[in-house]
This record gives sequence, C-alpha cells and structure tokens, in this order.
Amino acid sequence: MPLQQTTAGIVGPFDGLDVPWLLKLRAEVRRDHPFLIWAAFDAPARRWSYGEFHERVGALAAGLARRGVKPGEYVLIHLDNCIEAMLAWFACVELGAVAVTTNTRSAPAEIAYFADHCGAVAAITQPAYAEAVAQNCHNIRWLAVTSHDAGTAPARGVSRGDSFESLFADSADRPKRATDPLAPCSVQYTSGTTSRPKAVLWTHANALWGAKINAAHEDLHAGDVHQAYLPLFHTNALAYSMLATLWVGATCVIQPRFSASRFWGVAREHGATWTSTIPFCMKALLEQEIPKDHKFRLWGTAINEPPAFAAFGVKMIGWWGMTETITHGIVGEVDQPNIPMSIGRAAPEYQIRITDDEGRPTEVGDTGNLAIKGIPGLSLFAEYLHNEKATRESFDEHGFFLTGDRVERLENGFIKFGDRAKDMLKVGGENVAASEIEQVIALVPGVREAAVVAKKHPMLDEVPVVFIIPQGGVAGAAPDLQDRVMEACRKGLADFKLPREIRLVDDMPRSTLEKVAKAELRKLVG
Repeated sequence: MPLQQTTAGIVGPFDGLDVPWLLKLRAEVRRDHPFLIWAAFDAPARRWSYGEFHERVGALAAGLARRGVKPGEYVLIHLDNCIEAMLAWFACVELGAVAVTTNTRSAPAEIAYFADHCGAVAAITQPAYAEAVAQNCHNIRWLAVTSHDAGTAPARGVSRGDSFESLFADSADRPKRATDPLAPCSVQYTSGTTSRPKAVLWTHANALWGAKINAAHEDLHAGDVHQAYLPLFHTNALAYSMLATLWVGATCVIQPRFSASRFWGVAREHGATWTSTIPFCMKALLEQEIPKDHKFRLWGTAINEPPAFAAFGVKMIGWWGMTETITHGIVGEVDQPNIPMSIGRAAPEYQIRITDDEGRPTEVGDTGNLAIKGIPGLSLFAEYLHNEKATRESFDEHGFFLTGDRVERLENGFIKFGDRAKDMLKVGGENVAASEIEQVIALVPGVREAAVVAKKHPMLDEVPVVFIIPQGGVAGAAPDLQDRVMEACRKGLADFKLPREIRLVDDMPRSTLEKVAKAELRKLVG
C-alpha cells in the first residue's frame, strides 16, 4: 500500500507546507529564543537561537547545492548526537534532498548496505567513523567530516574527506524549490533481525505530522525545555523530542548521549521540564541523587507511571509507536490517571485493532496482534524505499499496518504491551511471552536487567534461557542470586515458562535506544 497522491479536492492538514516552512516560521516569530542548546560533556553549553539556526541551515543548504546535491538525491548522515547532525538534516530537507540518518553502531557491512541501497551521493560523518564510511560507501561523490566526535576532540588526525565547515556557502543563496508536502524528506533504516533492514521513507507531511501530533500528545508548549540524549538518528529523539519542540517554538537541549552522572546537572542548568526516556536510563538514574529543585513536569517513556520510578516525583506517560507511525499510536493521558504499567489508550488520530491469530477481536484480558490504520505519507510512513513487496505485505486488505507487536486489552480502553511477535516462545505447544518471564525476574533484588530468549529443544521445540545483569556486575552478584531467581519464577510462572538456563553477564549486546539485541543473544544460545 504505497503512498498515493492526494485525491482531487481533498485538502490535507499540511497543504502548501513543508519542513523548511516550519523552521522559517519559527525563525520569524521566535528569532532570539533558544531552539537548540548543545550540551557537550566537557565544554560550556552552546545556544542556537531560532534565527541563528535558520541562517546556518540556509548556508549549508546553499553549500550542498554548490557541491552538486540535487533535490531527490540521498545524503547519508552518519553522526552521533551533535549540532552538525541537526544542521545537516535540515539543510538536506530544505534543498529537497533526502536525509538518511543511520545508526552509528552499525557494522561496516551495514554502512555499505545503507549507502548502496538508498543510492547516497554524499556522506557526512565524524572522525571516529570517517574511515569506515570512506571504505564502505563506494559510490558516494564526496565525504565531509566534522571536527569532533560528539563534542570530543578526535583521537587522531583524519585524512579522509573534506571538513564539514567547508560545506557552508552564503545563506542568501539558499535554494528555492516548489513546496510539496508529499515530497520525500528523510529515511531511517529499521533494525533487521531475520532480513535486511528496511528503509522507512518519510514525506515532509510525515515530519510535520510528527512535529504537531507529538507536541499535542506530550502537552509541549513554547515555554518548555526538552532534554534529549537518545540518538537523533532515531524517530524517538528526532520526532518525539526535536520536531515536537520546533512545532511549539520551545527549546531542546541536546546531549551527546545518555550520561547518568551528567543528567541532573544539565537538567538543572537549563531548567529542563520534559524528557523522553527509556527504562535503561531510568534504572541508571535511580543510582544518582535526585535533586529536589528540578523543574521536570512530565516524562514520556515506554509505560505509564511505573511504580519503580516514583522516586523521581515526575508524572510519566507511556506510549507505543514505531518509525513507521512517526508518532504514538497508543499514548498515556497527561491530565488523567493512567493504569500503571500500561502503554495508554488508542490515540485518536489512528484506528487501532487487536485480534487473535484467527483475526477475531480480543476481549478485555486477552492478548492479540496489534495493527494500526492511518494515511500513508501523512500519519503513516510513505513506503519502504525500493521495496514495494515489503510495503505491500506490511498492510492487510483493509489498509491496516501489521506491526508485529502483541498487546493485551485492559479495562477502560487501556492497553498493555505484550511482546514483539518474534519474542514469543513456543514451548511444547504453549505460547510464552518473553516479557512475562522478564517482568517476574526484574523484581528479584540484585537483578539490574533480564532478557529472555528461546533455545531450541529436541522435544519441546523451544525453552526459555535468561541472561541477567546483576546489580554491581557478575563479580558483585550474591552467591544465591540464581537460586532466588528460580524461586521467584516458580512462584510467579507456570512450570512450562520456567527458564532452563540462567546466565549472569556484565552487559548485553544493544540495538537502538539501548534495547537488548536479542538476535545476538539467540546466537549465543544456539
């Protein structure tokens, strides 16, 4: 179900508008207000007003055009969080080029695939990744490299590529083009598990939708200060944080990455009122002293009002979304109580469907397959780039996008996340959710994090294996930790759900947003 052109006579919410329009508007009406604050770890913070940022974006867009980048061409942006990542993204979309943001943890073969698959004509990266990009992006015309690695001086000189600063021209020459909200805007590659990563293509209307709807869901206002440390190459920080901030004319504080020891200092220095976070970060912050004078009023995270994190004294709304949905298809209530540990209710901008494996509607208390319906190119992604088959097969005959997630229906319209379909185990004919086992183990004292994967079994098909990061690491783990974990599982789970192995580890492989890379764990268990 690829992107369809607007039917004659239908007026969309962003007709005549695009991303450059939004940035220009903010530069006109909030010219001196800080838009982005770059909070490097070892240097004073640097503020960029809306007016200054808009000016530099224009200069970079003019420079990209001078370097031969044309509308419709793809530019690889392989950068950790930094102001250059945002300048590059906005300059590409102003020119009409397509900004391709890629995960900086990618292996060389993945970098090569990203560049070749989208047909990137140029790449922008940083010193730490310059060699890998240069060696693996064979068809790019040029490579530009920033002067630093996310605020840190490079470990050695960089011989590859041009300097990022050399790209800038005169902002008076910023390119002009016809405004088309359905024109391609940006690409993000999804995490591949059993197949090659898919390239999720957003239009300008998608980006504006993300900006407007995220801001509404998050109750963001012009006076808010949004602290962002999750990776900007991903939808969460790009749309939930940065684009939503831009929509309302607020301020976004960008950190190079999450740092528990630096989090509260930055929050207090800049008066942060909002952050989008994840359980990994919140667990680490519990180990820090929580200041009583912080200004946070809301946090957005994976689940509503988790009791374990009440110590922060901040209301937390849960949500569910994907790169393909740009914003939250399910979201918690800002102004009302939520069921703790749920992910919220269906967002009014979408249709949400939950059905069993036979396609029948589920009842309250049942877990089923989640599908979502919106408008491709507006509230849903435009298409999977260069993959018409994957685009077509991701929608059913009724136009619902098949998410691959399983969720449980709760009372009063609330929904609880179950698992990715691929995280369901088949144990002796019984369906077992890895998350159900993980939630029991996570409550055992001494457990910092747990991840369950399936191991092949000759009789039962699959059995659960759990990897545990103990508090204080393996060396500091209590001698009876594994026994206590098994005791908790016996009390809280049916016998066929019990782990067959418990492996203590100091860390686990990670994918985007610090999620455990379960595909890598599965390789370890065989």
